[in-house]
Amino acid sequence: MPNRPAPRRRGPSGIHKIRHVIVIMQENRSFDSYFGTYPGADGIPAGVCVPDPLHGGCVRPYPDHHNSELGGPHEDPNFAADVDGGRMNGFVGQAETKGRCAGRRTCWAAEVMGYHAGSDIPNYWAYAKNFVLNDRMYESAHSWSLPSHMYMVSAWAADCSDPRNPMSCVGTDMPRNRSAARPRPFAWTDLTWLLHRYHVSWGYYLDHGVQSPADQAGVPTIWNVLPGFTDVTEDGQQNDVQPLTSFMAAAMAGTLPKVSWIVPDPKDSEHPPALISTGQAYVTRIINAVMRSRDWSSSAIFLSWDDWGGFYDHVNPLSSQLDGLGYGIRVPAMVISPYAKKGYVDSQTLSFDAYLKFIENDFMGGARLDPATDGRPDRRPDVRESAPLLGNLASDFDFHQAPRPPFILNPCPPTTLRPRPKPGCRNSVPLHFGTWGDS
Repeated sequence: MPNRPAPRRRGPSGIHKIRHVIVIMQENRSFDSYFGTYPGADGIPAGVCVPDPLHGGCVRPYPDHHNSELGGPHEDPNFAADVDGGRMNGFVGQAETKGRCAGRRTCWAAEVMGYHAGSDIPNYWAYAKNFVLNDRMYESAHSWSLPSHMYMVSAWAADCSDPRNPMSCVGTDMPRNRSAARPRPFAWTDLTWLLHRYHVSWGYYLDHGVQSPADQAGVPTIWNVLPGFTDVTEDGQQNDVQPLTSFMAAAMAGTLPKVSWIVPDPKDSEHPPALISTGQAYVTRIINAVMRSRDWSSSAIFLSWDDWGGFYDHVNPLSSQLDGLGYGIRVPAMVISPYAKKGYVDSQTLSFDAYLKFIENDFMGGARLDPATDGRPDRRPDVRESAPLLGNLASDFDFHQAPRPPFILNPCPPTTLRPRPKPGCRNSVPLHFGTWGDS
């Protein structure tokens, strides 16, 4: 019989063309503060003027070209006051409660109404124009950085009375942080439990490593939450928490894990008063590293900011509530991939839970952090990834198109930010938060 040609092996299709998911989480910006004037997005409406309780009258949104700002308070009570039952008018008053006026007619509190033009943050706008901008990405919680980062890896935030017992955990928007005395207090289940179960490689990368009293350059514990989860230790995966240099080396070698989370140190974070230009340069260098890697052709980068930082946003999140803990105020978010649609504005209702949903659908056949099925029950009130309200990030991709080439940007582009960034945009300002308790 004549030899028949061997059948051609088909490559992955659809979402499975993405073999590397990278989540980059920056700090403390609302959607309107970065993209409020972006063409085609749901940006700042005409006629807005937010009351100024201290001075009387109101403050209108205005172009703000400052490279460093203070922002406003952004914990659970501040969320309620900023939103004010859907009126979205508490931002200036809440900033004034932080003592940022001292009786002056012009005060720092008004800057929460400032917004940045595309000329201030040209790389972020360039990513939006060439890939996908999500203009309905809500923070997962009604609160600050700590619960937001918990949601980023676990779709929940809670306090646990017994760190050995996931059923002892109760959901909250104001959870307690881990400490030296309580190094692993987060007993509920995070996504690495499923990743380990399904043999999916992952890395949790810390910009300049771990912050300590002796070294303030690293990532503070409020953003470095994953080591506080008990299941990471149970699975023996502590070594998957690594410095960012390991990610950059893996990108260069073309050996990125299937799932990567990247969290910044304070200088690179854009958390007020950190420099916007330094944060944009940091993010650009990470994205450039992925684009220069042989893994680029199978990667998806999800870029977002963890909470609104007290800055104004006009969209009422109360119309998109999933449970008693979220969703919070809108934050900027983008999808960057060789398969991402070009110049697409996605207005689906999204939260950080959508990142987990995408990962679960891509690598684990749609398995969920579900106490009824994941083999490790906890008391979470809902399976957020399965909520009908939550959109699907797969719609931001065109998996029929040929993979698009890299889109390399200058990390330190010309900008209208003032004062003008120094060459290289690696400079910083004194960070006044000390223990970062207002983050």
